[in-house]
Amino acid sequence: MTADMELSIRPLTPDLWPALEDLFGDSAVCSPCWCMYGRIGRSYRKRPGEENKAAFRQAVQHGPPPGLLAFDGDMAVGWCQVTPRDALPWLDRLWQLKRVDDRPVWSLSCLYVRKQYRRRGVTSQLIAQALEIARRANAPTLEAYPFDAEISPSASGSGNASTFARAGFRVVARRTPARPIMRYDFKQIADYRL
Repeated sequence: MTADMELSIRPLTPDLWPALEDLFGDSAVCSPCWCMYGRIGRSYRKRPGEENKAAFRQAVQHGPPPGLLAFDGDMAVGWCQVTPRDALPWLDRLWQLKRVDDRPVWSLSCLYVRKQYRRRGVTSQLIAQALEIARRANAPTLEAYPFDAEISPSASGSGNASTFARAGFRVVARRTPARPIMRYDFKQIADYRL
């Protein structure tokens, strides 16, 4: 495997649920949460992981797909949650991540890469595809909430600011030093290219 390995990236639909189960199943970080933090906040910790799993599975079954899975062959190796921010109401309750303005942004709120696939470009490919999904949905902006590894070496399920910066995201708010709110503005990029 190399940093530029070819992955197939697909929206998480009900038929791909077993692949997400396999990916999250070996993760001490993902298996209790099941990407419910942005939806219900810290109360995900008070519920058994199986309850969070069932709630997220229900979101997948009701659609639209709440994110993307990256595959190396038949094995899921990466995940990102990408959805309209309105699907993640808990973000508005966090002072660090409250809305910057009233634009109807999409959010890339969670990232996870299988341990043996880290530092091989999986996150960058997921971000690129998330941008394409949001653009096709006519989102004006895709927003992310990564950690700035230059300020805090904290592990992050939301990615590193430097990875998003390389993809064209810009900091639009920084309410806490290590956690910027970054955006990719589709209109601004389109105007720049003209």
